[in-house]
Amino acid sequence: MPTTTRALAAPAAGEPLAPVTIERRDLRPDDVRIEIAYAGICHSDIHQAREEWGSALFPMVPGHEIAGTVIEVGEAVTSHSVGDRVGVGCMVDSCGECEMCTTDHENFCTEKTVWTYNDTYPDGEVAMGGYSREVIVAERFVLRIPDGLELDVAAPLLCAGVTVYTPLDRWKIGAGSSVAVVGMGGLGHMAVKIAAAMGADVTVLSQTTSKEEDGRSFGASDYRATADGSVFKELRGRFDLVLNTVSADVPLDRYLGMLKPFGAVVNVGLPTNPQQVRIGSLISGDKVLTGSNIGGIAGTQAMLDFCAEHGIAATVEKISADQVNDAYDRVVASDVRYRFVIDVSTIPDE
Repeated sequence: MPTTTRALAAPAAGEPLAPVTIERRDLRPDDVRIEIAYAGICHSDIHQAREEWGSALFPMVPGHEIAGTVIEVGEAVTSHSVGDRVGVGCMVDSCGECEMCTTDHENFCTEKTVWTYNDTYPDGEVAMGGYSREVIVAERFVLRIPDGLELDVAAPLLCAGVTVYTPLDRWKIGAGSSVAVVGMGGLGHMAVKIAAAMGADVTVLSQTTSKEEDGRSFGASDYRATADGSVFKELRGRFDLVLNTVSADVPLDRYLGMLKPFGAVVNVGLPTNPQQVRIGSLISGDKVLTGSNIGGIAGTQAMLDFCAEHGIAATVEKISADQVNDAYDRVVASDVRYRFVIDVSTIPDE
């Protein structure tokens, strides 16, 4: 019989999350059953639970920043054992055979990437996320959390961490690189920490300087308020990479102007409105305007290992299950430093 477990679910678009009992599938030979300890709240959870990115599946159990402990494995599982500290990120299945899957880019599977929630498996099973006491996931989508990382501060790395690590790694950021991070929220604070650990000189570009002390403690050498438009002139031609972590409309031409020749503006935030850019901003200096989308499983594991090696973890506010709806409103209001993490043991029994 399928396993039942307690979870927090949104019954319909925009409705408050509430405790429910859900079913998890029978354990397959290649499955890992995980007792979840913590689940991070990503802004994308809110977008989807409020149906701001198009039609969604309800009832919805959000959560793709999952950290916990293995409590059961299928008979064919070889990479994880009972008692292992593990995590699950934004995806839980793919075909495993296409070019993207076989080159460690499962998030771009040409057949179907199955996202951790608000999605369906090929057999029709509805994927339900980490705001739950347990989850069952195929072993190749289960990540090892290194001993140097506590589970609560590791959970946000499974989305926020890999989302910023991937472009920094792809653009070969290291000693001598100059990086600007736009925004100092859940993604931005991780970008500052990781870029600084890679050896880059990091500047934070935020609307105000209210988080400057934190930004500098995370590794930034400079912190500027974009509300003062003069910063765009003062820092013109300064950076190899501008990493835009915000989901709001931004002046892309002005950020492109901050690049050195051959530099790149990389967007990891996802605004709901179309954005505009002058082609001349790209041609002048052979610049690149691009985006980046999480990372594959191998890249996510590399990020976790890098963070453990360099003593990097998310800065979190731990909350109980009954605080989640308030936390959603606080995330929208940018009132969190810097990631809410749910202690899922506080999800009440029936």
